[in-house]
Amino acid sequence: MSLIPKKGTVYVVDDDEAVRDSLQWLLEGKDYRVRCFDSAESFLARYDPREVACLIVDIRMGGMTGLELQDRLVERKSPLPVVFITGHGDVPMAVNTMKKGAMDFIQKPFKEDELVSLVERMLERAKDTFAEFQSQASRDALLSKLTSREAQVLERIVAGRLNKQIADDLGISIKTVEAHRANIMEKLNANTVADLLKIALGQTPAKA
Repeated sequence: MSLIPKKGTVYVVDDDEAVRDSLQWLLEGKDYRVRCFDSAESFLARYDPREVACLIVDIRMGGMTGLELQDRLVERKSPLPVVFITGHGDVPMAVNTMKKGAMDFIQKPFKEDELVSLVERMLERAKDTFAEFQSQASRDALLSKLTSREAQVLERIVAGRLNKQIADDLGISIKTVEAHRANIMEKLNANTVADLLKIALGQTPAKA
């Protein structure tokens, strides 16, 4: 058995030590990497959005609740798949979490095989959503290199405007438009106009 689990990381956030310990024992036995936190605050301080992972969190905790933690992750546009641990009276609350993007909820006491199956599905989704998240982050980093004028030119290139039309739109010369286009291509690492459009529209250019 590998020293480094290959199935992915599972974050467990629960203020009940017994629950944390039982989940850690169960999931590490299935070759998952498990990181436990006793509060939402401590989790947020350590959470690395670049890691392919999923989150199991209790709805009711002292301090920040699981619901408030979900809201924080939504604000951050986090791609982290979330499942909630709920008590009997929390089911209507848990249904509301799913409307905000939670994958599912499990009621205490939970069945081990159902939990493991759910974690498997969460990590499969995580692989897809994290790839999209990284792609979007890379795109945003590239676009942030553009000046406001270059962004205006790019917006018009995407709209299908010709250089002369762009020059008229912005009250600049065609040569200036051409210079901006060259700078945009260089900053976005685009070899062709097709590549440029794919980056601007959030698609991944094909590699040569």
